[in-house]
Amino acid sequence: MTTPHNSISRRSFLAVSGLIPTLFLTQRSGGLAPALAASVPGRKIPVGIELYAVRGELSKDLPNTLSEVSKMGYQVVEFYSPYFDWSFQYAKEVRGMMDDLGLRCYSTHNHVESFNPGDTRSKAIELNQILGARQIVMASAPGRTRTMEDWKKLCETLTAATEDFVGHGLTGGFHNHGAEWRALPGGDQRIMDVIASHTPKEFVLQLDVGTCVEAGQDPVAWIKAHPGRIKSVHLKDWAPGKREDEKSYRVLFGEGVSPWKEIVAALESVGGVEFYLMEQEGSRFSEFETARRCLANWKKLRE
Repeated sequence: MTTPHNSISRRSFLAVSGLIPTLFLTQRSGGLAPALAASVPGRKIPVGIELYAVRGELSKDLPNTLSEVSKMGYQVVEFYSPYFDWSFQYAKEVRGMMDDLGLRCYSTHNHVESFNPGDTRSKAIELNQILGARQIVMASAPGRTRTMEDWKKLCETLTAATEDFVGHGLTGGFHNHGAEWRALPGGDQRIMDVIASHTPKEFVLQLDVGTCVEAGQDPVAWIKAHPGRIKSVHLKDWAPGKREDEKSYRVLFGEGVSPWKEIVAALESVGGVEFYLMEQEGSRFSEFETARRCLANWKKLRE
C-alpha cells in the first residue's frame, strides 16, 4: 500500500511529536490503557480490526476507511506491513486522523526488516511511536526459515529486537499461521513451541485463532500454557469445507467451529489479552459489510 494521495486536513500535529511511552497512553475519554484494563475485573477490553480485512478499501482511501471502521464501533486498528513505507510526516497525519476519530493503534504487522538491526529497525520504532503502538509484530517468518537452526536464529533476531524495543516503550511479537503449528522435520516439537521457548516473556505470542483451529490445535490449551503472553488476538474463524462453498476462512466471525466462549474466558483469565482484532480474509459480503457483521456477532457473544 503506497501513501494515498488523499490530503488529510486537521489541527496541528505538534502534540504528536512528544509522545509519552505507550504503556501509559490512555483512551481519549480518560479510560485505562488496555495493558492495565486487562487486569481490572469487569473492565471491557477494546475490540479492533486488522486492516488487512478491509485492504481493498484501505488502498483506495485510508481516511475514509478509518472513518468507516470507527463508525461501526471498532476502537483499535492494526496496520499491516505496507505502513512501513510511510514517511514520518504521513504517519503523524494518520495519527492525527485516528485521534480525531477516537481510534487507537496498539500494534502493527511487519516484515523482518523491522527487526533487523540498523536503519530499518530504527524506522519501525519511530513509526510505531508516532502511531501510539506498543507491539511490533512479525507478520510471518522469512521464507528461508525451515530448520530448527533457522528458527532458533530467527528467535535470536526477535529477542535482540525486543530488547531494543523495550527501551522505547514497545515490545516485539509474532503472528502465527497454520505452518507454525506443525512439528519441525525430524522431531515432535512444534514451531510455535520453539518460538515461545526461545523468546523473552515480554515477547507477544499474537494468536490467530482460525489458523490454530484449522491446524487441529487447541487454542485454549495454548493460551493456558503461556499465561500473560497472548496480549493480542486475531478474531478469525474457520469452518471445514471449501472456500467456493463459503466455508474455510470465508465464514464470518462466530459462524465457524472455534470455541469462542472458552477462548475468550482463557484469554481474559490467564492469557493477558490487552485488545482484540477482528480479521477476515474475504466473505460473501463486501469488506465493510463483512467487518460490520463480524463486529455485530462479537457483540452478541459478549452480551
